[in-house]
Order: sequence, then structure tokens, then C-alpha cells
Amino acid sequence: MNKKLREKYEKIKDKISEEEFLELIEKKKKEFEDIRFMKDSNDEEIAELVVSEFLEGKNEYLSDKEEFAMDKISKIEEGAENLTVKGRVMRISNPRKFVDQRGKEGKVANVLLADDTGEIRAVFWTENIPLLEKINEGDIIEIKGVEAKRGFGGRKEVHLQPRSEIKKLKAEEYPEFPEYEEKFIKIGEITGDQSEVNVMGRIVHISPIRTYKRDGKEGKMAAIKLKDDSGEIRYLLWNRDVDIINDLKLKEGDAVKILGAQVRERDDEIYLSHGGLSRIEKGDYDVPKFKPKVHKIGELHGEERDVTVIGLVTKVQDIVKFERPDGTKGAVKSIKIKDDTGSTYVKLWGEDAKLKINKGDVIKVVGGNVVFDDFTSSYCINTNWNTRIEINPENISNELSNLLKEYKNELKPKKIGTILEMDSEEGEEVDVLGRVISVSEPREFQRDDGIGIVRSVEIADETGIIRASFWDDKASEKIDIGDVLQIENARIRIGSYGVELSVGKTSRVIRKENTAVPSLEELEKKIFVTKNIKDLERDDRHIKIIGRIIDIGEIAENQREDGSIIKFRRMEVADKTGTIEVSLWDDKYNLPLDIGNVVEIYNPRVVLRNERLELRVGRSSEIKVLKNAKDIPKLEELVDLHWPKKDIKDLEPGDRNVRITGKIVEISGSRPISYRCPNCHERIDITEESVCNFCGEPIDEPEHLLVIPAKLVNDTGEIRVVFFRREAEELIEMKTEEIVEIINEVGEENALEDRIKSFEGIDVTLLGYVSADEYTGELTFIPRKIIKKEL
Repeated sequence: MNKKLREKYEKIKDKISEEEFLELIEKKKKEFEDIRFMKDSNDEEIAELVVSEFLEGKNEYLSDKEEFAMDKISKIEEGAENLTVKGRVMRISNPRKFVDQRGKEGKVANVLLADDTGEIRAVFWTENIPLLEKINEGDIIEIKGVEAKRGFGGRKEVHLQPRSEIKKLKAEEYPEFPEYEEKFIKIGEITGDQSEVNVMGRIVHISPIRTYKRDGKEGKMAAIKLKDDSGEIRYLLWNRDVDIINDLKLKEGDAVKILGAQVRERDDEIYLSHGGLSRIEKGDYDVPKFKPKVHKIGELHGEERDVTVIGLVTKVQDIVKFERPDGTKGAVKSIKIKDDTGSTYVKLWGEDAKLKINKGDVIKVVGGNVVFDDFTSSYCINTNWNTRIEINPENISNELSNLLKEYKNELKPKKIGTILEMDSEEGEEVDVLGRVISVSEPREFQRDDGIGIVRSVEIADETGIIRASFWDDKASEKIDIGDVLQIENARIRIGSYGVELSVGKTSRVIRKENTAVPSLEELEKKIFVTKNIKDLERDDRHIKIIGRIIDIGEIAENQREDGSIIKFRRMEVADKTGTIEVSLWDDKYNLPLDIGNVVEIYNPRVVLRNERLELRVGRSSEIKVLKNAKDIPKLEELVDLHWPKKDIKDLEPGDRNVRITGKIVEISGSRPISYRCPNCHERIDITEESVCNFCGEPIDEPEHLLVIPAKLVNDTGEIRVVFFRREAEELIEMKTEEIVEIINEVGEENALEDRIKSFEGIDVTLLGYVSADEYTGELTFIPRKIIKKEL
């Protein structure tokens, strides 16, 4: 026995032995295992209870003295304990669920008691809830072992304890207690002057459970619509009371009686609210049955509240989020529904906007409001907190169900070939299902209301290919080649290439998997036309090129107008008919490609650059390395075929892709760096405050162009040769950045002259083109590639 237990035992040691004292503690602990308020009590707390029970016989409570007795409701005072209260049961509430501070679930219910001096609320907790089964309204009862407390709003209450007891008393022995009378009122007779009523009615509508925030706290509410032969009224349940709907398994069509409903009035509407002493009972009460009216969509020609419609969803738009003037966030989604009489838009607000509704679903809107929509100049249906949406309900007539199924068959996405052949007007809406075969980068543009974003996407199925322009939010979504997209509500437009699609705010883009759309490989074989390099034309579309890489450059960088850096890489590809330069952009510049690889290029852009055709390969293109390509000549054969060897004496102005061989002489290294304006790229002279003489822009840091002039000689003649950039770096085996750094450190432009001159006398084989000076006619050879270099 520890010190604290010893102290408590000392108070009753003359009445009980230590062993008996400890046995009583253990016995009490077992008794309290199922009592919420006592099960977590420690030994000291239970010992205190044991001691108090032994000492009760000695103590004389003031409440036991006649002059202080709390034997009437009006005499009960806050703080009094172990009281006995008597009264007639005037009201019994539905039990409510709650979660205590320890996370344990409990229940609480209220009972209103009355005697000849007043009324008081008795609070039943989890352990007392079973006692409610023993009592009904009108019974006179006695409750022993209650504690008087201050309740909500300062009212006086008595709270039952875990060991409180209830006993029914004989009514004839308490004639002074008020009588209980259960009066019911017709719904149509309820007025705002009444505070509390009893009603019977049939449930014709149950709203979804909604959540709300007030003063930073989240709450719940739901509404039940009741109807009798005199009218209908809404009955609201708040927070924990909304669980009553599920606890009683309430559904539309049930007859109920409600005792103690609170009458409320707001915006000229009288409604009922569930209070702390209200009770709902479901039963076989004598109230008429009602068949809910389902409106035909074609009949909605005026503003009307609380309508029910059933229709097939023919259009779904994306959620639009907005901010209200008070700073709170909102959301709305528009859908279009159709029945056999017409169609209308339904605007889903708040939580309803999050419902997963798809085109082709049948929905039942219960409790919507018909309003005039200025945007569409027609009537539409707005949902509200009282509206319930049923998706694909089962309880609709076979006739309507079969009709809506027929309509649904008309909603299937159209084949791309059908769209291309349609005699369509601008703005007509269509649905399409296809696989992405090309996609461009999003591009910003200026419009009257700010910055817009657009990107082009090409989509294909087995019947054709169509271009779609994705705008703003749709343009910003992640789209990859090979994705299968179902586009709803795309608008037809006549573009540069014929019929195109516009995918904007009212369109919907849905990603699909495991569809019947052919694979990317199947579509590429069907759609893309294989072309030889010599047959390429500017702006060719949907082509495929197969060739061997005969040259490839290093990864380079370029700066966009917005200051961002873009990386790219250039290479030369050849087939037996010709060669073409290919620039690799986006995610293609870093592909593991090497000279000699045979590549298959799908959907490149064919552009004109420096009067030569060029292929641009970016996000909208695909490039694959082929292992077996029998029709493509070997690298050596292609070099001989497309880079013909010429003697120096035979070179002519305009020669391109020619090979020459010779010895490097008269190499110059006095000024290897040419300084250029980073804005207009013209040559400049460096001063302390440099300003470009051509464009007038200030120059903080010039561009550095490596230039190595020399002569190439062989037994057939000699020619001036100028190495630029990559070829110059390869010739002297140094990077431009290294050269600039050394020149800056030494402070002399000719700091590397000796090193550069050391490469004089080497034999080289060069690939390049010939240019002629427009004044002197002197020929200059510009190497594009050093094929061979020997000391």
C-alpha cells in the first residue's frame, strides 16, 4: 500500500482491515470497466470513493434537513450533488453522438421534467441512455443520484451520474403535477408567432449533408422536407443532429412525427429546426402519401423553386473557381441535360461542383431552382444547399430509361475522318477520341484582357488526323505524345490546314487508358509518309525520314527574348538521295546519338534556314535509333557520295559539302578572338564603356567568336581557309573559354600566338563550302567539319 492509499485508509481503519480495503478497491475497478467516466480512474480516486461511502453514514447533508431540502424543481440549486428529482416527463430528445476530449465516442440525450413549481432539463449520458427505454412522455418519474449544474445560456440542469437510478411513480399520487398533452398542428397552420410545435408529415425530400464554416469552425446541416394535406415545410438539423437521419434510417416516403420542433422565420419563409429537446419518430402514422412531381425540361419557362427533373447529361464543363467579395472561395460547374421535351443547363454550386458526373450519365436533380441565365438567354437550374443530385438513379420509369439510352448512343465521340468530312460551321461542338501524335510547347500571346497561352496538339485515330489548339488552362496541362485524350465540347474552326478544333474554357479534356484507339506505332505507320531527303519540301507535314548521322555537334545554348536559356544540338543526316541538317530541341537535344547511327525521324518540321532546308525535331517529333537499316548506305559510302573530294585547283564559288585535303600554312594567332555585340552579333571594338556602333545598345559582356585564319596547300594549289567556333577549337585543341581567360589574364590578344602557330604544317582533310569575296573574287574555304587531322 503506497503512501497516498495509506493516508486514505487511515480515515476508516477502525471499520475495515487493510486486506478488505484493497479488495474493495479491486472490486470497484471491475465494476467501473464499462462506465465511461470511471474506467480511467486511478487507485487513489477509487480509494477516495470507498472511503466516502464508509463515511456517508456519519455525515448529515444539509439537503436532508427539511428547511434546506431540494424536494422541488424550483428549489434545486447549482452545485448540489446526490439529489433526487421528481417530475412528469414532458419531452424526450433523440440521443446525440459526440466525441470526448480523449477521442472516445459517447451519446447524450435530454429529458424535460416538470412539477408544480417549474421545469428542468435532465441530461442523460452514455451510461444512462438505456434508461430512456423505460420511460415515455407523460410518465412521472423519480431520478436518484443527480448533480445540479449550470447549462447552456445559464439555465439550470440536472446531470445523471453513472450510478443514477430511475423509478416510475404512480400518477394519482402527484395530482399537482402538470398534465402532458400531445397536440399536433397541421403544417399549413404553422405561423411565425409560434415557438414550438408538434407535427406529423411524410418525408418528400432529404437534402445532402452540407458542411459550412462559421467563426473559423466547421459545422454540418441537412434539411428534411415534410408534407401533409395542408402544405409542406422544411425541417433543419444541425451539426450532431444530422446523424439522426442515418440513425433512424430515414428516407423519402417515410411518415414521421416530430415533437418539440422549433419554429423559425427567415426571408419570409417559415421553417422548423431541431432543438435540444426535439424528437423525431418514424412510424405508420396517418398522413397522406405523395408522389413527387418530376418536371419535364421543356416545361421550365419561368422562375420556380424546388423543382425535380431527370435528364441525360449531354455536356460537362470543367469546374470554375472564383473568389467572392468577402474573400471566401467558391466553385461552379455547368452541365447540360436533356429529356424528350428539351434541354437545359444545370449549374452545380459549391460541393455539388465536385460530383463526378460524366457525359452519358442520367441524373436526377431534386430541389433545384429555375432561374433566367443572362449569358445563355434561357432558363437554367441552379443547385443550392438543399438540392440533392442522384447519378444514374434506378427508380425511373422504363419508358424514360429506354429513351435516354437512345439519346446516349448519339453522344459517342465522332471519328476524326467523319469530323474532317462534315459540312460544319465555325463554333459547332464535337467530341473526339484519339491519340496524341504531336504536341508543341505552350506559347504566350497578348490579348485585350491580358496574357493568353496556346499550344498545338495533333490527334489521330484510325480514320485520320486533326489539329487542335489548346487555350489557357488547357494549354498548360501536361500532354505527351502517345497520350489518349477524349475531348468534349471542342469547337470546330476552319484553320490554315482545313478543319481544326479549338479546345478552350467550355471544353473538357479526359485522359483515357486501355481504349480501342490504335497504338502510337500503328498510327505512325498509317499516317506518316516516308520521304527521301531530296524530295523534302518546305512545310511538309506528317512525314518520316530515315537516314544515317554523318555529323553531330556539341550541345549549345541560346537565349530567348524572355531571358531564359534553351539548349539545342545540330547534326547532319544523309540517305542515298541527299543530306540535311537536323536541329534537336526540347528533350531531344540530349539523346544518346553518335555519328554512324541510323535514325528514324517522325513528324519533324521542315523549315528554310539560310536558304537551305532544315529539319527541326522537338516535342512534337519522335526520333528512334534503328539497328537494322539495309537500305541506308554505310557511313563511308555516304561520305563519298555526298561529300565529293575535290582538288583545290578545281574549287568554285558556291561549292558546298566538298572535301579537300592539304597542309596548314601561314596560320595566324595574333588576334584569335573576335568580339561581337550580344544583341546584333556584329563585330565590335572593346573599350572601357563599349556601345555597339551598329545597334547602339550598351555592351556589358561581349560575345567571343574564335577565328583562326590560315592557308591550305597541296600539289594542286592553295586556298585561304578560315576556321570558326567548333572547327577552330578542334584545330588548336582548346576551348574558346580557355583562350579568353588566358588573354584576359595576360592582357595581350596575341598571348596564344606561339601555341596556335605550332599547328602549322599539319595535314588535314576538311569538309566545307567555298565563298568568294564580292570585290576581289578571292576564294575562301569555310570548314564545317575536320574529317581528319595528322601531325
